[in-house]
Amino acid sequence: MIDHSSGMRRCRAQSCGPRECFGGRRQMAERGFSLVELLIVVAIILIIAGIAIPDMLRSRIAANQASAVGSIRTIITGENTYAATYGTGYSTTLAQLDGPATVVSSINNAEVIDSVLGSGEKSGYFFYYVSCPTAPGPNNGSMTNGTCAVQVYAYQISANSTGGCGTGYGLCYYADSSGVVRGSTTNFAGPTDAPIGG
Repeated sequence: MIDHSSGMRRCRAQSCGPRECFGGRRQMAERGFSLVELLIVVAIILIIAGIAIPDMLRSRIAANQASAVGSIRTIITGENTYAATYGTGYSTTLAQLDGPATVVSSINNAEVIDSVLGSGEKSGYFFYYVSCPTAPGPNNGSMTNGTCAVQVYAYQISANSTGGCGTGYGLCYYADSSGVVRGSTTNFAGPTDAPIGG
């Protein structure tokens, strides 16, 4: 039988543990992380990401929807300003409401909306403008301007999510010269859809 008592006294004097004294070698104090510890950290990060990412996506969709409704209201206000300023009714195209800031405002570049919105795409939405629509209704971008008698007396605006309507990318919207904004979660919005907020 081996007497460990003298070895323990020696270890206490040298302030080392029994394994270091009896094993005959000193282990390094700083070893780093083990594979199990790293896997646990990675698992925790993945769990947190799995919880946070869907919430961030929902927040982004909500922000894009709010931007689309705000943009439609901006176009409606711009149309009213255009009609009051030029006395020719509403504009015939969305581009007429836009225009470079370096040129003097005119009937063909009124500068009442920003150039990003004037391009027809903003914040994850396509904006389709139709003047004097022959049959007002949902628009996927294929409708063309109708024929106006003397001046543009009616228009419609469609705002469709770039990812599609009701596919997890948000609502699609519709508004006309009445100023009422309507929304649909299942298809392109039209005049028969329910007004938003109502």
